[in-house]
Amino acid sequence: MKLNLTKPICFFDLETTGTNIAKDRIVEIAILKVFPNGNKESYTWRVNPEMEIPAEVTKIHGISYDDIKDEPTFKDLSKKVYEMIKGCDLGGYNSNRFDIPLLAEEFLRAGIDFDIKSALAVDVQTIFHKKEKRTLEAAYKFYCDKDLTNAHSAEADTNATFEVLESQLDKYPDLENDMKWLAEFSAHKKFVDFAGFIAYNKKGEEVFSFGKHRGKLVEEVFEKEPGYYGWIQNADFPLYTKKVLTAIKLKKLSDKLN
Repeated sequence: MKLNLTKPICFFDLETTGTNIAKDRIVEIAILKVFPNGNKESYTWRVNPEMEIPAEVTKIHGISYDDIKDEPTFKDLSKKVYEMIKGCDLGGYNSNRFDIPLLAEEFLRAGIDFDIKSALAVDVQTIFHKKEKRTLEAAYKFYCDKDLTNAHSAEADTNATFEVLESQLDKYPDLENDMKWLAEFSAHKKFVDFAGFIAYNKKGEEVFSFGKHRGKLVEEVFEKEPGYYGWIQNADFPLYTKKVLTAIKLKKLSDKLN
């Protein structure tokens, strides 16, 4: 089944130096842009992460630092990547919990204010797990009856993810061919930030989802314990999480002044 698109959607996959959203870096990014008329364009970039790649990680995706030490940095590529995905919905495999948060960190480090509030994010892994609970290789075999060669290659994984989503729409009549519906269906618990440190409560208010203040309103914590904001800003939290907390703090200050 062909995707019912009202605007382009960019399926993308990252190969990285590790799984720490705040610390690790992109070493390869592949983007497959699908347009409402069915046209496609794709790009794959190798990226110098400006840090070593652990041997155990190289064993997974096959990319060593020597392979990419002469490639452009993400900052060098950031404008090209941003122009390609700007104004598009996003799709990926485990993208809501990993690829999108890490990409946001890279953009912020490059000085680009990456904000996807206007974009829908369809996570094919979540749809798969809700329906079958398997891996990408198994999903590709199950839905497309194909073997995924070059697994953990960003380009191969990206194209497989796109094909799996189309096949999921064919297999499950209850899946609506609508990006907003698919984004909501593939979403996990709704968080304010990408990494999941700040969530919404039942009233739609921002609350901490970790640590000693779990479940408490962010505004109230900052008011009663002002030093907590400073601790977070100086600790090893993702840049986007810090940005969101700063916005909440400034909004509270603005409300008081007005």
